[in-house]
Amino acid sequence: MTDDSPAEALLRSLGVEAPGDIDLDAIAWTVGAKVREEELESCEARIIGFRDRAIITVRKDGDPRRRRFSIGHELGHWIHHRGRSSICRTSEIGNPGAASQLEKQADRFAADLLMPRYLFASSLAEMKKPDFEGVDALAGLYSTSRIATSLRMVDLGNWPIVLICHSRSGRRYFKRSHLIPDRWFPREDVDASSPSFQVLFGTVDRTRPQNVSASLWFDRRDANRFNILEQSVKAHGNEMLTILTLADRKMLADTSA
Repeated sequence: MTDDSPAEALLRSLGVEAPGDIDLDAIAWTVGAKVREEELESCEARIIGFRDRAIITVRKDGDPRRRRFSIGHELGHWIHHRGRSSICRTSEIGNPGAASQLEKQADRFAADLLMPRYLFASSLAEMKKPDFEGVDALAGLYSTSRIATSLRMVDLGNWPIVLICHSRSGRRYFKRSHLIPDRWFPREDVDASSPSFQVLFGTVDRTRPQNVSASLWFDRRDANRFNILEQSVKAHGNEMLTILTLADRKMLADTSA
């Protein structure tokens, strides 16, 4: 007996044994859905279903990896929310900071479908450290976006890391590893003395992992006692993704805040 999610159980039933086997058009067909591409203006993707048949329409232009996640997201609606028509805006797909519970459930289905635990955990085990070079390699292997791959790494990895997304107006969302206590809550802004500041506001596309004071990222009185690893990359729409690695075990101790 396994702990597979509905998406992972579906993949196993179809004999998927490698990332390259995840053919979304074929998978959709097996559950009664047909995928087509159109020039959508007001949304990223939509699904219209009747009885046991559905049509998933995704935006024709844009990143193919983004389209794959959108298809997986709409299949999540078909599996979990059948009987409803769904029109999903860009901000509602793959955005852990703004989605409704229905959209979050569809996102989880997409992540499980594109990066199933029974395959992705083995790929993570081959990574030497949690950085964007490793993330980009995994994204290429699974044909997924950098942000979706990064979020999956936080969920399934065993590193004490925090993934943060910033826009120039402030923090949009973040996700912590299960190893990190809740007291380590990242700041809204990006400190001007952080190497990442030039990624968000300057011309630097990517930083290397660097040791910095935890006080640059966490607004706690004891943060200046610790160093953490920081790495950032430019993301879509003038946003920035950051991986913080809390390597000091004292930061992970289960003590009161």
